[in-house]
Amino acid sequence: MSEGNGKNPGNVTSRAHSPVPNEELGKSGKTAKLKIFRGDSEGGQEVEYEIPLVEGMVVLDAVLAIQAQQAGDLAVRWNCKAAHCGSCSAEINGRPKLLCKTRVEEYDGEEIHVHPMRAFPVIKDLVSDVSWNYEVSKAIKPFQSSEQAPFTMYEEDVERLYEPKKCIECFMCQDVCHVLRTHHKHPEFAGPRFFVRNQWLEMHPMDEADRLADLKEDNGIGFCNITKCCTEVCPVDIKITDNSIIPLKERVADEFYDPAKWLMRKIRGNESSGNGPSNGN
Repeated sequence: MSEGNGKNPGNVTSRAHSPVPNEELGKSGKTAKLKIFRGDSEGGQEVEYEIPLVEGMVVLDAVLAIQAQQAGDLAVRWNCKAAHCGSCSAEINGRPKLLCKTRVEEYDGEEIHVHPMRAFPVIKDLVSDVSWNYEVSKAIKPFQSSEQAPFTMYEEDVERLYEPKKCIECFMCQDVCHVLRTHHKHPEFAGPRFFVRNQWLEMHPMDEADRLADLKEDNGIGFCNITKCCTEVCPVDIKITDNSIIPLKERVADEFYDPAKWLMRKIRGNESSGNGPSNGN
């Protein structure tokens, strides 16, 4: 743990706040005010903090400086500080953002309100309980193939698998989705992140599992009305709506709502149950 700069009365410093040789380096002479949610699942309120504005400072820098110098018990989840891990997801002025990818300067002249993700229960301060997502993930049928890797595949098929694998599981697409955020359909709706995962599995040329019934019933893909809000907040630019949700919706519609397929299922169902045409016996 770093020694900090001696301004923390509780003598509790952030691991991320290491003293630099010149404390004035990069200071702009301006200050930034952040109103940060402080509380837990029982409730809470915003607390205002003011810190020196450093050139290039991102919101995570500001939060960690506050944690180091003014509020040692401020809870925030972070890890890589390079927009690769998705840990520091929160809401800035009501919009899901990665704290480490959002510059304080973007809000010049505006108040900066930092809150935890609204679609999930609050643990403490800026930390949300996202464990529900991992339970959804466990329920998805894994990759299944009768062949053994390494696989031989067409390059065009492989290219379709690159984009969904970019997901860093920040869960901001889950947070912004109105089905979860506003209507709280967590028991009935998997959410955009897991439609991206299903897309990767469904479009893998070597996968043999059938997930369409799960998408329709358990994952509730019909609840999505393709507003593209999930695509707009994705920090790695996955085209969630166009490349994941719409193709999966089309496959579900073809399988369960195509009149010809419906008729064939009826016929096959009658034959298998012994209610087909009489054989004359």
